[in-house]
Amino acid sequence: MELLQISPLLTFPNLSLSKQSLVSPIRQVGFYSSRRGWCQKGSLRLVRVATGDSEIGSSGSQDGSSAVEEERVEKKEEEEEVENRGLLLGTERDGSGSIIGFHLISQIGGLEATRSREVVAPDRVEEIRDIEEETVETRVTHNIVFVTAEAAPYSKTGGLGDVCGSLPIALAARGHRVMVVCPRYIHGTAQDKKYSAATDVERRIKIFCFGGVQEVSFFHEYREGVDWVFVDHPSYHRPGNPYGDIHGAFGDNQFRFTLLCHAACEAPLVLPLGGFTYGEKCLFLVNDWHASLVPVLLAAKYRPYGVYKDARSILAIHNLAHQGVEPAVSYQNLGLPPQWYGALEWIFPTWARTHALDTGEAVNVLKGAIVTADRIMTVSQGYSWEITTAEGGYGLHELLTSRKSVLNGITNGIDVTEWDPSVDKHIPSHYSVEDLSGKLQCKIALQKELGLPIRPDCPMIGFIGRLDYQKGIDIIRSAIPDLMEDDVQFVMLGSGDPQYEDWMRAAESTYKDKFRGWVGFNVPISHMITAGCDILLMPSRFEPCGLNQLYAMRYGTIPVVHGTGGLRDTVDNFNPYAQGGTGEGTGWTFSPLTKESMLATLRVAIATYRKHKKSWEGLMRRGMERDCTWENAAVQYEQIFEWAFIDPPYVS
Repeated sequence: MELLQISPLLTFPNLSLSKQSLVSPIRQVGFYSSRRGWCQKGSLRLVRVATGDSEIGSSGSQDGSSAVEEERVEKKEEEEEVENRGLLLGTERDGSGSIIGFHLISQIGGLEATRSREVVAPDRVEEIRDIEEETVETRVTHNIVFVTAEAAPYSKTGGLGDVCGSLPIALAARGHRVMVVCPRYIHGTAQDKKYSAATDVERRIKIFCFGGVQEVSFFHEYREGVDWVFVDHPSYHRPGNPYGDIHGAFGDNQFRFTLLCHAACEAPLVLPLGGFTYGEKCLFLVNDWHASLVPVLLAAKYRPYGVYKDARSILAIHNLAHQGVEPAVSYQNLGLPPQWYGALEWIFPTWARTHALDTGEAVNVLKGAIVTADRIMTVSQGYSWEITTAEGGYGLHELLTSRKSVLNGITNGIDVTEWDPSVDKHIPSHYSVEDLSGKLQCKIALQKELGLPIRPDCPMIGFIGRLDYQKGIDIIRSAIPDLMEDDVQFVMLGSGDPQYEDWMRAAESTYKDKFRGWVGFNVPISHMITAGCDILLMPSRFEPCGLNQLYAMRYGTIPVVHGTGGLRDTVDNFNPYAQGGTGEGTGWTFSPLTKESMLATLRVAIATYRKHKKSWEGLMRRGMERDCTWENAAVQYEQIFEWAFIDPPYVS
């Protein structure tokens, strides 16, 4: 009997047809390929197509009855052949019962893996044999609820607003359903226009806390694939920033953010966004102490009654220094059952108490989230380690160490559309990694803007940030007299401690041709400094992540930073001898945090700028090519989400 070769391991008798037979391997599953190895097991479907004037078993065949008998014999032989190989041969018949095709059925699980019938020309059989099934990327998508005190562009005082304004959009772009819950701050200024597109969803909820019933409403805007939900209450309507005004922090912040947490727990259940609610199976991503009551509420008020039993919560720590500590008596205002006091209980050490009769008892909202959240994460890997040390843990290091198995760090991304030197509307000349010529023009424009001598060859050092102890302003102030002896220009932009603001003004008068200080914050000037300076200085005592060094590298400005937290993670030390002498690294880190260490590192950077232009250009290009997008960070967040759902809720 004539055999038709289909693959190196499997043959079938040629099916006799009146004119011509074609065997069509519709799906090459379970066949061996000499070049690719075994594919996934499944079944092969054989389709035979008769061409000509006669059909099988029809009166037009030479001998209809003998042809049918021959078919039966061949079918039996074929069945014996394939049964030895773990496959069964099935038949396909038309409405009259005539056989029109054959297909193989895998005996594994009794499943048949076939596609629609298709005829393949003989000259394509070899080509099809080598085709693997395409690997399709699949992801589990989640209903994600961000709870935060600020989210750009609606409200922003620092990195928290940037993260909660950009990361949700990146996650939504990857298929997740994302809601961001934050207060609706009304200041009575032009900034209130940012909420103009948000509409009242006409849902009112009553929250029992602080000895009474509070009613809040919700506003909603759907933008860039994200549901932006704003909690509205009179306590959010006042001048200042989200946390305070010129007189200091608001005295009712605990009340304001307690309302936020209660409202955030209700929002997925009651808001029909896009026609239906998020439901109970949500992943709450709570940010800093302002949102830290959410995991406690899930464990204490919802899960005991069967609500949110499949939900998970992740605590994101952006700055451990702020923990939401209040007097112990305030616990009764939080709307929690009395038996949950221990989750928030906090005892100040003896040295931190105000007087001899002070017992040091307090409630710590951030601590409550640490002991109830399913997972904990920080905004850089370095910071996730630092908060487990006595120096960086602010009294919570032992507790965080006990949960180290669920503690991770992911470096923040940046908005690469806003921070893009090739299209930035705030800088006078555009440039890119392919053409760096525009950066020199930005430097000249910055010198003109600030009234400094126009010196394109003079190293220009910049600082952008808050003027406070954390940012190392005291180190800069002590180093300026020595640094001004070198041939450099220094520019500072920021606000904060009044004593440092006054010092900046005085230094500008003292070093008229070398120093400029801009008190306050100005977005266009911050972009001009980032693009126009050669070096960005960041001597922070601690820095959970830091964004300015990422902006600087994106603009070809070389960061010189203290080796701490996210700064150490994101800035690679320059090594001129690596890569066959071409060098590697994107900047310089220094440690310890002293004036001498900082000055020594700055002078190495200045010498490299003056004497090694090729190495300096390599530093610029490597920094500009660094992947610091939110899309990259979102992929890492998805891994954390997957881990969160592997285990049952940490507190059930």
